[in-house]
Amino acid sequence: MKIAVLGAGITGLTLARVLDADGHEVLVLEKGDRIGGLCQSSVIDGFTSDHSGGHIVFSKDRPTLDWMLDRIGRNNLVERRRESRILWHDRYVQYPFENGIGDLTPEAKFDCIKGYIEANRRRESGEPCPENFRDWILWKMGRGFADHFMIPYNEKIWSCDLREMASDWVAGRVPDAPLDDILKAAVGIRTEGYAHQAIFYYPKHGGFQALVDGTADPIQESIRTNTPVVSVRRRGDGWRVNDEDFDFVINTIPLPELAKVFEDLPESVADDCRALAPISLINVLFGFEHDGELADRSWIYLPFESQGPMNRVTFFSNYSPHNAPPGHASYMAEVTYRGRLDPDQAWLDDLARCMEEQGLLRRSDIVTTHWFRSPYAYIDQNLEFGPRIERLRNWFDESGMLTIGRFGRYEYHNSDQCIMRARQAHTQLRSQAKTGIAKPFCFV
Repeated sequence: MKIAVLGAGITGLTLARVLDADGHEVLVLEKGDRIGGLCQSSVIDGFTSDHSGGHIVFSKDRPTLDWMLDRIGRNNLVERRRESRILWHDRYVQYPFENGIGDLTPEAKFDCIKGYIEANRRRESGEPCPENFRDWILWKMGRGFADHFMIPYNEKIWSCDLREMASDWVAGRVPDAPLDDILKAAVGIRTEGYAHQAIFYYPKHGGFQALVDGTADPIQESIRTNTPVVSVRRRGDGWRVNDEDFDFVINTIPLPELAKVFEDLPESVADDCRALAPISLINVLFGFEHDGELADRSWIYLPFESQGPMNRVTFFSNYSPHNAPPGHASYMAEVTYRGRLDPDQAWLDDLARCMEEQGLLRRSDIVTTHWFRSPYAYIDQNLEFGPRIERLRNWFDESGMLTIGRFGRYEYHNSDQCIMRARQAHTQLRSQAKTGIAKPFCFV
């Protein structure tokens, strides 16, 4: 088949690579001047920075992890132990928060244990799972955990009243915290949350972009950058994209953007696409003079508004010894927002002041500041999202077009999950190519 892939992020490039290896004629169309999407990295004044926050290489699925490591190159990897913390008022607390309550004050520790036990009793007595995220936090974790971390942190990162968010997405993202682990943590017995991330990898050189570049390497001639998609329409049994005919189309660009160029898209489908408002991200690189090594941290969370607008700070020069020049170090500060945010020098100066007030750096040591914008960073899991995205996925799965990827399918997936989804799609496309029979796509 002749196949158009819309968008050159990790999902589109993975599919393009495996389909090209199957002998299909694949063309990847990317509106930007470079590939990578949310996985892009740049070198600024000798400092490497990921554009969309501090990515790491990990996966629960061993074949997917091996795929990622092989694309980056086994000799281009640094293995790290995750050392992430929460900056809770005046102290660092182990992450996840429920595994770190032994680091809290006695009063806060009591609040968390009491609230968790009360919430557990309410659930056992049959209290139903709430539909909104704020009430889910109270139902699942109790008042102490909610007030001391989960509500302020989530209000900061999602930039909304948590009662406007649905709760059904959380089950796949937040693992259960066993009561035994919480009690052990409270009395000082260390427990480990998110164990699948405890050891992660990162490229020595090139930032997370190395994964993208390694994936795209054998299909460079099949990628057209600076080529925005301006028109997509059905044409008989095939498709026409930008006045070129294709047998099949794989979409990975955000659905609201696709709706702008998809000709004859039913109005109800277009309306649902347009309603998928994103949560955006500004990622700020701070490069600074620094003798020796940074504290042994991977990243930290800052849950309180009083700490500044950043919700997470990545100790990025700890990821690889080549992420900063000799005698220097670097942080990346992430700030989420809805609507519009245009960083100017005053905003950047204020962010640096907040970093200094949290004891992370001295402003006088900063030699480089650079920011990156990701308009589509996180998915707005509002109360209408579930039924809306179900309608859209069903329509596209039966349309003869495959739409896939974090914003092509609106699945809150990390890069490894995007690769896994691409490989699932590849299996279904192989069957379609062999039989010539187009079936609705089916993903679980």
